Amino acid sequence: MNHDFHDALETRDPAARECALLAALPAQVRAAQATAAGAQCLAGVDAAAITSRGALARLPVTRKHELLERQQAARAAGGDPFGGFAAIGWLAQGARRPARRVFQSPGPIYEPEGAAPDYWRMARALHAAGFRAGDLVHNCFSYHLTPAGSMMESGALALGCTVLPGGVGNTELQLQAIMELRPQAYVGTPSFLRILLEKADAGSLALPSLRKASVGGEAFPATLRDALAARGIAAYQSYGTADVGLIAYETVAREGLVVDEGVLVEIVRPGTGDPLPAGEVGEVVVTTFNPDYPLLRFGTGDLSAVLPGPCPTGRTNLRLRGWLGRADQTAKVRGMFVHPGLVAEVMKRHPALLRARLVVEGENANDRMTLHAECATPDEALAQAVAQTLRDVTKLRGELLLVAPGTLANDGKLIDDRRQSH
Repeated sequence: MNHDFHDALETRDPAARECALLAALPAQVRAAQATAAGAQCLAGVDAAAITSRGALARLPVTRKHELLERQQAARAAGGDPFGGFAAIGWLAQGARRPARRVFQSPGPIYEPEGAAPDYWRMARALHAAGFRAGDLVHNCFSYHLTPAGSMMESGALALGCTVLPGGVGNTELQLQAIMELRPQAYVGTPSFLRILLEKADAGSLALPSLRKASVGGEAFPATLRDALAARGIAAYQSYGTADVGLIAYETVAREGLVVDEGVLVEIVRPGTGDPLPAGEVGEVVVTTFNPDYPLLRFGTGDLSAVLPGPCPTGRTNLRLRGWLGRADQTAKVRGMFVHPGLVAEVMKRHPALLRARLVVEGENANDRMTLHAECATPDEALAQAVAQTLRDVTKLRGELLLVAPGTLANDGKLIDDRRQSH
Protein backbone atom coordinates (compact mmCIF):
# COMPACT_ATOMS: atom_id res chain seq x y z
CA MET A 1 0.00 0.00 0.00
CA ASN A 2 1.26 3.49 -0.88
CA HIS A 3 2.34 5.24 2.34
CA ASP A 4 2.66 8.69 0.79
CA PHE A 5 1.47 11.39 3.17
CA HIS A 6 0.60 15.05 2.73
CA ASP A 7 2.64 15.97 5.81
CA ALA A 8 3.97 14.58 9.09
CA LEU A 9 0.78 15.54 10.95
CA GLU A 10 -1.08 12.60 9.43
CA THR A 11 1.11 10.01 11.15
CA ARG A 12 1.44 11.67 14.56
CA ASP A 13 1.12 9.64 17.71
CA PRO A 14 -2.62 9.92 18.52
CA ALA A 15 -1.87 11.10 22.05
CA ALA A 16 0.35 13.88 20.70
CA ARG A 17 -2.37 14.95 18.26
CA GLU A 18 -5.00 15.00 21.00
CA CYS A 19 -2.69 17.04 23.22
CA ALA A 20 -2.06 19.57 20.43
CA LEU A 21 -5.76 19.93 19.60
CA LEU A 22 -6.77 20.41 23.23
CA ALA A 23 -3.91 22.89 23.80
CA ALA A 24 -5.25 24.97 20.90
CA LEU A 25 -8.81 25.10 22.25
CA PRO A 26 -8.50 28.05 24.69
CA ALA A 27 -7.25 30.41 21.97
CA GLN A 28 -10.08 29.35 19.68
CA VAL A 29 -12.65 29.89 22.45
CA ARG A 30 -11.24 33.38 22.97
CA ALA A 31 -11.43 34.02 19.21
CA ALA A 32 -15.08 32.95 19.24
CA GLN A 33 -15.81 35.11 22.29
CA ALA A 34 -14.41 38.11 20.40
CA THR A 35 -17.27 37.80 17.87
CA ALA A 36 -20.75 39.15 18.61
CA ALA A 37 -22.45 35.75 18.45
CA GLY A 38 -19.69 34.06 20.43
CA ALA A 39 -19.81 36.69 23.15
CA GLN A 40 -23.48 35.89 23.59
CA CYS A 41 -23.31 32.09 23.24
CA LEU A 42 -20.18 31.74 25.38
CA ALA A 43 -20.91 34.38 28.01
CA GLY A 44 -19.31 33.47 31.33
CA VAL A 45 -17.13 30.72 29.83
CA ASP A 46 -13.51 30.70 31.07
CA ALA A 47 -11.60 30.07 27.86
CA ALA A 48 -8.49 28.99 29.76
CA ALA A 49 -10.46 26.12 31.31
CA ILE A 50 -11.51 24.56 27.98
CA THR A 51 -8.62 22.12 27.76
CA SER A 52 -10.40 18.75 27.59
CA ARG A 53 -13.10 17.06 25.56
CA GLY A 54 -15.26 17.02 28.67
CA ALA A 55 -14.97 20.80 29.05
CA LEU A 56 -15.64 21.29 25.34
CA ALA A 57 -18.75 19.09 25.58
CA ARG A 58 -20.25 21.54 28.09
CA LEU A 59 -20.25 24.32 25.46
CA PRO A 60 -23.39 24.71 23.33
CA VAL A 61 -23.69 23.09 19.91
CA THR A 62 -24.45 25.56 17.11
CA ARG A 63 -26.57 23.84 14.48
CA LYS A 64 -27.02 24.95 10.89
CA HIS A 65 -30.60 26.11 11.45
CA GLU A 66 -29.44 28.29 14.37
CA LEU A 67 -26.69 29.78 12.20
CA LEU A 68 -29.30 30.57 9.55
CA GLU A 69 -31.72 32.07 12.08
CA ARG A 70 -29.04 34.32 13.58
CA GLN A 71 -27.93 35.45 10.13
CA GLN A 72 -31.52 36.18 9.07
CA ALA A 73 -32.20 38.17 12.24
CA ALA A 74 -29.00 40.21 11.90
CA ARG A 75 -29.63 40.92 8.22
CA ALA A 76 -33.23 41.97 8.92
CA ALA A 77 -31.87 44.48 11.40
CA GLY A 78 -29.35 45.79 8.88
CA GLY A 79 -26.48 44.16 10.76
CA ASP A 80 -23.75 41.62 10.16
CA PRO A 81 -24.70 39.25 7.30
CA PHE A 82 -22.70 36.48 9.03
CA GLY A 83 -24.89 36.69 12.13
CA GLY A 84 -22.00 37.76 14.35
CA PHE A 85 -20.03 34.51 13.92
CA ALA A 86 -17.21 35.76 11.65
CA ALA A 87 -14.13 37.75 12.63
CA ILE A 88 -13.72 38.94 9.03
CA GLY A 89 -15.97 40.63 6.48
CA TRP A 90 -15.62 43.84 4.53
CA LEU A 91 -14.52 47.09 6.04
CA ALA A 92 -17.64 48.99 4.95
CA GLN A 93 -19.60 46.45 7.01
CA GLY A 94 -17.47 47.31 10.04
CA ALA A 95 -15.29 44.18 10.07
CA ARG A 96 -11.87 44.43 11.67
CA ARG A 97 -10.20 42.37 8.93
CA PRO A 98 -11.18 41.92 5.28
CA ALA A 99 -12.52 38.70 3.83
CA ARG A 100 -11.25 37.66 0.40
CA ARG A 101 -14.59 36.32 -0.79
CA VAL A 102 -18.11 35.77 0.50
CA PHE A 103 -20.24 32.81 -0.58
CA GLN A 104 -23.90 31.87 -0.44
CA SER A 105 -25.13 28.38 0.49
CA PRO A 106 -28.75 27.17 0.50
CA GLY A 107 -30.82 28.94 3.16
CA PRO A 108 -29.32 31.29 2.23
CA ILE A 109 -26.37 31.08 4.62
CA TYR A 110 -23.39 33.32 3.87
CA GLU A 111 -19.80 32.17 4.51
CA PRO A 112 -16.62 34.24 4.49
CA GLU A 113 -13.35 33.12 2.93
CA GLY A 114 -10.16 34.39 4.55
CA ALA A 115 -6.80 35.04 2.95
CA ALA A 116 -4.95 32.01 4.32
CA PRO A 117 -3.60 29.71 1.59
CA ASP A 118 -5.71 26.55 1.26
CA TYR A 119 -8.22 28.26 3.56
CA TRP A 120 -10.59 25.27 3.46
CA ARG A 121 -7.72 22.72 3.97
CA MET A 122 -8.75 20.68 0.91
CA ALA A 123 -5.18 19.94 -0.23
CA ARG A 124 -5.00 17.03 2.23
CA ALA A 125 -8.02 15.30 0.68
CA LEU A 126 -6.77 15.87 -2.86
CA HIS A 127 -3.33 14.50 -1.97
CA ALA A 128 -4.95 11.37 -0.53
CA ALA A 129 -6.82 11.02 -3.86
CA GLY A 130 -3.50 10.98 -5.71
CA PHE A 131 -3.35 14.60 -6.91
CA ARG A 132 0.23 15.84 -7.27
CA ALA A 133 2.12 18.96 -8.29
CA GLY A 134 2.02 19.41 -12.05
CA ASP A 135 -1.36 17.74 -12.56
CA LEU A 136 -4.04 19.56 -14.53
CA VAL A 137 -7.27 19.44 -12.54
CA HIS A 138 -10.64 19.80 -14.27
CA ASN A 139 -12.80 21.37 -11.55
CA CYS A 140 -16.51 20.73 -12.09
CA PHE A 141 -17.80 22.12 -8.82
CA SER A 142 -19.79 25.35 -9.06
CA TYR A 143 -17.92 28.65 -8.96
CA HIS A 144 -21.09 30.75 -8.78
CA LEU A 145 -22.36 31.87 -5.35
CA THR A 146 -21.52 28.57 -3.64
CA PRO A 147 -17.98 27.91 -2.35
CA ALA A 148 -17.34 24.36 -3.60
CA GLY A 149 -15.41 25.40 -6.72
CA SER A 150 -13.19 27.76 -4.78
CA MET A 151 -12.73 25.25 -1.94
CA MET A 152 -11.33 22.61 -4.26
CA GLU A 153 -9.38 25.03 -6.43
CA SER A 154 -7.50 26.49 -3.46
CA GLY A 155 -6.56 22.97 -2.33
CA ALA A 156 -5.34 22.02 -5.80
CA LEU A 157 -3.30 25.21 -6.13
CA ALA A 158 -1.72 24.55 -2.73
CA LEU A 159 -0.50 21.19 -4.08
CA GLY A 160 1.05 22.86 -7.14
CA CYS A 161 -1.64 21.71 -9.57
CA THR A 162 -3.00 23.74 -12.49
CA VAL A 163 -6.78 24.18 -12.50
CA LEU A 164 -9.35 24.52 -15.27
CA PRO A 165 -12.45 26.12 -13.67
CA GLY A 166 -15.06 24.08 -15.53
CA GLY A 167 -17.98 24.66 -13.18
CA VAL A 168 -21.25 22.82 -13.79
CA GLY A 169 -23.17 22.25 -17.02
CA ASN A 170 -21.90 22.99 -20.57
CA THR A 171 -21.06 19.32 -21.00
CA GLU A 172 -20.10 19.64 -24.69
CA LEU A 173 -17.59 22.41 -23.99
CA GLN A 174 -16.29 20.57 -20.94
CA LEU A 175 -15.74 17.40 -22.97
CA GLN A 176 -13.94 19.40 -25.64
CA ALA A 177 -11.65 20.87 -22.98
CA ILE A 178 -10.94 17.42 -21.51
CA MET A 179 -10.10 16.02 -24.94
CA GLU A 180 -7.88 18.94 -25.93
CA LEU A 181 -6.17 19.76 -22.60
CA ARG A 182 -5.95 16.14 -21.36
CA PRO A 183 -6.29 16.74 -17.60
CA GLN A 184 -5.12 13.98 -15.27
CA ALA A 185 -7.65 14.73 -12.51
CA TYR A 186 -11.33 15.52 -12.03
CA VAL A 187 -12.97 17.33 -9.12
CA GLY A 188 -16.75 17.53 -8.75
CA THR A 189 -19.80 15.46 -7.96
CA PRO A 190 -19.63 11.77 -8.90
CA SER A 191 -22.89 12.05 -10.85
CA PHE A 192 -21.53 14.80 -13.14
CA LEU A 193 -18.43 12.72 -13.84
CA ARG A 194 -20.73 9.87 -14.83
CA ILE A 195 -22.69 12.22 -17.13
CA LEU A 196 -19.48 13.40 -18.81
CA LEU A 197 -18.31 9.84 -19.39
CA GLU A 198 -21.69 8.68 -20.72
CA LYS A 199 -21.84 11.64 -23.13
CA ALA A 200 -18.30 10.87 -24.26
CA ASP A 201 -19.28 7.25 -24.88
CA ALA A 202 -22.36 8.33 -26.85
CA GLY A 203 -20.13 10.42 -29.09
CA SER A 204 -17.41 7.77 -29.32
CA LEU A 205 -14.98 10.15 -27.63
CA ALA A 206 -12.02 8.74 -25.71
CA LEU A 207 -10.93 10.43 -22.48
CA PRO A 208 -7.74 8.51 -21.72
CA SER A 209 -6.04 11.25 -19.71
CA LEU A 210 -8.42 11.10 -16.71
CA ARG A 211 -6.91 8.81 -14.11
CA LYS A 212 -7.88 10.26 -10.72
CA ALA A 213 -10.84 12.03 -9.15
CA SER A 214 -11.86 13.64 -5.89
CA VAL A 215 -15.64 13.60 -5.54
CA GLY A 216 -18.06 14.99 -3.01
CA GLY A 217 -21.31 16.83 -2.47
CA GLU A 218 -23.50 13.73 -2.77
CA ALA A 219 -23.57 9.98 -2.19
CA PHE A 220 -20.88 7.94 -3.96
CA PRO A 221 -22.22 4.38 -4.33
CA ALA A 222 -19.76 1.51 -4.61
CA THR A 223 -21.27 0.56 -7.98
CA LEU A 224 -20.24 3.92 -9.46
CA ARG A 225 -16.83 3.76 -7.76
CA ASP A 226 -16.22 0.34 -9.33
CA ALA A 227 -17.50 1.46 -12.73
CA LEU A 228 -15.03 4.36 -12.69
CA ALA A 229 -12.22 2.05 -11.61
CA ALA A 230 -13.01 -0.22 -14.55
CA ARG A 231 -12.35 2.76 -16.81
CA GLY A 232 -9.03 3.43 -15.08
CA ILE A 233 -10.26 6.33 -12.90
CA ALA A 234 -9.50 6.02 -9.17
CA ALA A 235 -12.05 8.22 -7.38
CA TYR A 236 -12.01 9.07 -3.68
CA GLN A 237 -14.48 10.96 -1.51
CA SER A 238 -13.97 14.15 0.45
CA TYR A 239 -16.41 15.27 3.16
CA GLY A 240 -16.66 18.91 4.09
CA THR A 241 -19.04 21.83 4.49
CA ALA A 242 -18.94 25.47 3.52
CA ASP A 243 -19.01 26.35 7.22
CA VAL A 244 -15.96 24.43 8.46
CA GLY A 245 -14.11 23.29 5.32
CA LEU A 246 -12.69 19.78 5.08
CA ILE A 247 -13.89 17.38 7.78
CA ALA A 248 -12.66 13.97 6.55
CA TYR A 249 -11.38 12.25 3.42
CA GLU A 250 -11.05 8.83 1.85
CA THR A 251 -7.68 7.10 1.35
CA VAL A 252 -6.48 4.27 -0.86
CA ALA A 253 -7.43 1.88 1.97
CA ARG A 254 -11.10 2.70 1.31
CA GLU A 255 -11.92 1.99 4.94
CA GLY A 256 -13.96 4.94 6.14
CA LEU A 257 -12.93 8.60 6.02
CA VAL A 258 -9.88 9.91 7.92
CA VAL A 259 -10.59 13.07 9.94
CA ASP A 260 -8.69 16.17 8.81
CA GLU A 261 -5.83 17.42 10.99
CA GLY A 262 -7.33 20.91 11.30
CA VAL A 263 -10.56 20.08 13.13
CA LEU A 264 -11.74 18.37 16.30
CA VAL A 265 -14.67 16.02 15.67
CA GLU A 266 -17.22 14.70 18.15
CA ILE A 267 -20.13 12.30 17.60
CA VAL A 268 -23.11 13.40 19.71
CA ARG A 269 -26.59 12.08 20.35
CA PRO A 270 -28.90 13.79 17.81
CA GLY A 271 -30.76 16.75 19.26
CA THR A 272 -28.26 17.12 22.12
CA GLY A 273 -24.64 18.06 22.71
CA ASP A 274 -23.86 14.82 24.54
CA PRO A 275 -20.87 12.88 23.12
CA LEU A 276 -21.52 9.21 22.33
CA PRO A 277 -19.14 6.28 22.89
CA ALA A 278 -16.93 5.29 19.98
CA GLY A 279 -18.86 3.19 17.47
CA GLU A 280 -22.28 4.67 18.25
CA VAL A 281 -23.99 6.46 15.36
CA GLY A 282 -24.72 10.13 16.04
CA GLU A 283 -24.41 13.65 14.69
CA VAL A 284 -21.03 14.88 13.44
CA VAL A 285 -20.07 17.99 15.46
CA VAL A 286 -16.98 19.91 14.36
CA THR A 287 -14.79 22.47 16.13
CA THR A 288 -12.53 24.42 13.79
CA PHE A 289 -9.25 26.15 14.58
CA ASN A 290 -9.90 28.90 12.03
CA PRO A 291 -9.58 32.34 13.70
CA ASP A 292 -11.41 34.01 10.78
CA TYR A 293 -14.61 32.00 11.31
CA PRO A 294 -14.24 30.45 14.77
CA LEU A 295 -17.09 27.95 14.88
CA LEU A 296 -17.06 25.86 18.06
CA ARG A 297 -19.07 22.64 18.17
CA PHE A 298 -20.77 23.20 14.82
CA GLY A 299 -23.51 20.60 14.28
CA THR A 300 -23.33 19.45 10.68
CA GLY A 301 -26.67 17.64 10.75
CA ASP A 302 -24.94 14.55 9.31
CA LEU A 303 -24.93 11.14 10.98
CA SER A 304 -21.78 9.05 11.23
CA ALA A 305 -19.77 6.95 13.69
CA VAL A 306 -16.12 6.45 14.61
CA LEU A 307 -14.46 3.35 13.14
CA PRO A 308 -12.14 1.52 15.56
CA GLY A 309 -8.41 1.41 14.91
CA PRO A 310 -6.09 3.38 12.60
CA CYS A 311 -6.22 3.58 8.82
CA PRO A 312 -4.17 0.82 7.10
CA THR A 313 -2.30 3.55 5.20
CA GLY A 314 -0.58 4.59 8.44
CA ARG A 315 -2.65 7.73 9.02
CA THR A 316 -3.43 7.80 12.73
CA ASN A 317 -6.36 10.19 13.08
CA LEU A 318 -9.91 9.12 13.84
CA ARG A 319 -11.88 7.54 11.02
CA LEU A 320 -15.57 8.09 10.28
CA ARG A 321 -17.77 5.44 8.71
CA GLY A 322 -18.99 7.96 6.15
CA TRP A 323 -22.36 9.63 5.68
CA LEU A 324 -25.08 7.59 7.40
CA GLY A 325 -28.08 9.91 7.11
CA ARG A 326 -29.41 13.14 8.57
CA ALA A 327 -29.57 13.93 12.28
CA ASP A 328 -32.64 16.17 12.05
CA GLN A 329 -35.43 13.62 12.31
CA THR A 330 -38.15 16.02 13.51
CA ALA A 331 -41.68 14.69 12.97
CA LYS A 332 -45.06 16.38 13.34
CA VAL A 333 -47.35 14.16 15.40
CA ARG A 334 -50.98 15.16 15.98
CA GLY A 335 -50.06 18.78 15.25
CA MET A 336 -47.07 18.84 17.62
CA PHE A 337 -43.42 18.86 16.56
CA VAL A 338 -41.38 16.05 18.11
CA HIS A 339 -37.60 16.31 17.67
CA PRO A 340 -34.69 14.03 18.66
CA GLY A 341 -33.80 16.18 21.66
CA LEU A 342 -37.09 15.22 23.32
CA VAL A 343 -36.33 11.50 22.99
CA ALA A 344 -32.85 12.17 24.37
CA GLU A 345 -34.43 14.00 27.31
CA VAL A 346 -36.59 10.96 28.15
CA MET A 347 -33.46 8.80 28.13
CA LYS A 348 -31.59 11.28 30.32
CA ARG A 349 -34.32 11.13 32.95
CA HIS A 350 -34.21 7.31 32.98
CA PRO A 351 -30.58 6.08 32.94
CA ALA A 352 -31.77 2.46 32.82
CA LEU A 353 -32.67 3.04 29.15
CA LEU A 354 -29.68 2.09 26.99
CA ARG A 355 -30.93 3.07 23.53
CA ALA A 356 -34.29 4.36 22.36
CA ARG A 357 -36.24 5.38 19.29
CA LEU A 358 -39.69 6.83 18.88
CA VAL A 359 -41.60 5.01 16.15
CA VAL A 360 -44.38 7.06 14.53
CA GLU A 361 -47.02 5.17 12.55
CA GLY A 362 -50.57 5.66 11.31
CA GLU A 363 -52.57 6.78 8.33
CA ASN A 364 -55.28 9.34 7.57
CA ALA A 365 -54.07 11.63 10.39
CA ASN A 366 -54.47 8.79 12.92
CA ASP A 367 -50.94 9.11 14.33
CA ARG A 368 -49.58 6.58 16.81
CA MET A 369 -46.23 6.81 18.52
CA THR A 370 -44.41 4.10 20.43
CA LEU A 371 -41.14 4.52 22.30
CA HIS A 372 -38.98 1.42 21.74
CA ALA A 373 -36.36 1.39 24.49
CA GLU A 374 -33.61 -1.06 25.38
CA CYS A 375 -33.43 -1.94 29.05
CA ALA A 376 -31.47 -4.67 30.86
CA THR A 377 -33.81 -4.80 33.86
CA PRO A 378 -37.37 -3.92 32.78
CA ASP A 379 -40.19 -3.77 35.32
CA GLU A 380 -43.70 -2.36 35.46
CA ALA A 381 -42.76 0.61 37.65
CA LEU A 382 -40.08 1.70 35.19
CA ALA A 383 -42.45 1.25 32.26
CA GLN A 384 -45.08 3.46 33.87
CA ALA A 385 -42.51 6.10 34.80
CA VAL A 386 -41.05 6.22 31.29
CA ALA A 387 -44.51 6.42 29.70
CA GLN A 388 -45.36 9.36 31.97
CA THR A 389 -42.06 11.09 31.15
CA LEU A 390 -42.73 10.61 27.45
CA ARG A 391 -46.08 12.33 27.86
CA ASP A 392 -44.60 15.14 29.99
CA VAL A 393 -41.77 15.82 27.54
CA THR A 394 -43.64 15.54 24.24
CA LYS A 395 -47.09 16.68 25.45
CA LEU A 396 -48.43 13.65 23.59
CA ARG A 397 -49.66 10.26 24.71
CA GLY A 398 -47.58 7.34 23.45
CA GLU A 399 -47.03 3.65 24.01
CA LEU A 400 -43.87 2.13 25.47
CA LEU A 401 -42.14 -1.06 24.37
CA LEU A 402 -39.18 -2.18 26.50
CA VAL A 403 -36.84 -4.49 24.60
CA ALA A 404 -33.64 -6.39 25.35
CA PRO A 405 -30.22 -4.71 24.96
CA GLY A 406 -28.94 -4.99 21.39
CA THR A 407 -32.41 -5.12 19.84
CA LEU A 408 -32.41 -1.66 18.25
CA ALA A 409 -30.18 -0.83 15.30
CA ASN A 410 -27.11 1.35 15.87
CA ASP A 411 -28.09 3.84 13.17
CA GLY A 412 -28.45 7.12 15.06
CA LYS A 413 -32.23 7.21 14.65
CA LEU A 414 -34.10 8.61 17.61
CA ILE A 415 -37.29 9.17 15.59
CA ASP A 416 -38.46 6.64 13.00
CA ASP A 417 -41.36 8.12 11.04
CA ARG A 418 -43.00 5.19 9.23
CA ARG A 419 -46.05 7.05 7.92
CA GLN A 420 -46.49 6.91 4.16
CA SER A 421 -47.36 10.59 3.80
CA HIS A 422 -46.94 13.30 6.39
